[in-house]
Amino acid sequence: MIESTANRELEQQLRHKIDTKTKPIGALGHLETIAFQLGKIQNTVSPSIQKPSIVVFAADHGIAAEGEVNPYPQEVTAQMVYNFLQGGAAINVFSVTNNINLSIVDAGVNHRFEAHPNLLHKKVAFGTKNYKYSAAMTSVECELAMQHGSDIIENLHKQGCNSVGFGEMGIGNTSAASLLMSYITGISIDYCVGAGTGLNTAGIEKKKQVLNEVFKKHTPQTPLEALQCFGGFEIAMMCGAMLKAASLRMVILIDGFIVNAALLIATKIDRNVLDYCIFSHSSNEQGHQKILDYLQVQPLLRLGLRLGEGTGAALAFPLVQAASNFLNNMASFEIANVSEKS
Repeated sequence: MIESTANRELEQQLRHKIDTKTKPIGALGHLETIAFQLGKIQNTVSPSIQKPSIVVFAADHGIAAEGEVNPYPQEVTAQMVYNFLQGGAAINVFSVTNNINLSIVDAGVNHRFEAHPNLLHKKVAFGTKNYKYSAAMTSVECELAMQHGSDIIENLHKQGCNSVGFGEMGIGNTSAASLLMSYITGISIDYCVGAGTGLNTAGIEKKKQVLNEVFKKHTPQTPLEALQCFGGFEIAMMCGAMLKAASLRMVILIDGFIVNAALLIATKIDRNVLDYCIFSHSSNEQGHQKILDYLQVQPLLRLGLRLGEGTGAALAFPLVQAASNFLNNMASFEIANVSEKS
């Protein structure tokens, strides 16, 4: 059960503290909104960001083996996991730049990894099944993936982390995200599908055709059934992780299209999860902005990103830290002996 962050008395205190800083009211724009949200999440007028972390969940998708919806072969998922572990990916660079702890999770990659100190082995299976022919996962697999996500967050929280961002890696996962988005929002598949890792126009049209056929094949009756039919293990783990993070009153940094698709499912399980989410950016994947519009939320950044991995969350973390810092450290008119507007 996730608590709502609504608290009228605290909200009045936060608004007073923000508005009496040495600035015109509203002059720090969206940073003021973030500071207000941080205070509500942590139930204090002096919120802080402790041990910020990003968790990247990696998994493979059965649909990718046929190569109809993805320009890169499925092996790239495992290759990128090795790149993460060697510190060579964009998310590694941005995490180091902004002093963010980074965890990599094998949620269900179609590869057998040796033990590695920086890899969390949470493999549910060697990739999902191909949803062209059957549901991507069983109810047991879906439940296990969500529980793994929850356990990972609980462990981070025990280590003192109160702010977490999510990233993903999985060839074919924009297709899964498009299907989930269409199911939850009611938007046609054609307006959910994008270029993914770089499809050309013909490739996008083929992807739309395949996913429309998949969407008609399955008739899930609930959001969880939709997750089983269309999702990936990394998406299911993120969904479980988000719900757990919110239940622990952690700040959640939401990344790109696939992470937002996981969030769509999480909101249908408990709408209050949104109270804890800060939306890092709007990407160039066409479905992403539509999800943000559906959720009626505003992203912090618009950089034209289309990479995933949690890169948008990593880049947004300093702004969240800045929001906390101005609320705690910026002088008020009274303390600075500055005259307020009459």
